[in-house]
Amino acid sequence: MFRRRTALSVSAAAALLAATPLLTACGSEAHPGAAAIVDGKRITVAQLQTRVKEVRAAQAASPEGNQLIANTGRLGLSTLNGMIFDEVLARSAADAGVTVTRADVQKGRAAAEEQAGGPARLKQMWLQQGIAPDRVDAVIRNQLLLDGLAKHLHADRATPTGQRTLVQALAKTSRSLGVDVNPRYGKWDDQQVILGQTKDPWIIPSTARQQQA
Repeated sequence: MFRRRTALSVSAAAALLAATPLLTACGSEAHPGAAAIVDGKRITVAQLQTRVKEVRAAQAASPEGNQLIANTGRLGLSTLNGMIFDEVLARSAADAGVTVTRADVQKGRAAAEEQAGGPARLKQMWLQQGIAPDRVDAVIRNQLLLDGLAKHLHADRATPTGQRTLVQALAKTSRSLGVDVNPRYGKWDDQQVILGQTKDPWIIPSTARQQQA
């Protein structure tokens, strides 16, 4: 297990985007170069850096680049949070027998694009949340998996009670996966299914997604 430290490290981007400092490869002796371990699977610092650079590059190319970068100062933390959550959600959905096909994702994306006002607007909306354009399909897939898992649990994602039921199910899976985070990035909270003080962009009610779009 990683030994705990008190300080959190703020995330980083490419050197050409010096708005935030570059993440450095720092693991423990047991897990060198790992940002986190989930069910024995390493999420490496290099993988995390790549995700961060993709987002920063897309943000820098946007007319609103400076504002987007300023509004996502903890991008490394939120990105790692999402990468860990991906693993927890995938296992929870698999255990519940919930599947999402490519056709489902395409249909869901078409609906999301219509609600957002077009493909470009949808990409921009998620870029504001620190999600690179080429990962929009992954976001749609996660939303569909969450909807399917909620349906399996008879939980209404638009209500606080439904949200709690969903989080409790994900928390149970999270504990079973033994999430171990490099302390430079904080500590994973199994109960809330979240990394430190980051705000999880995935668990939001369906109605909120429609309003946001």
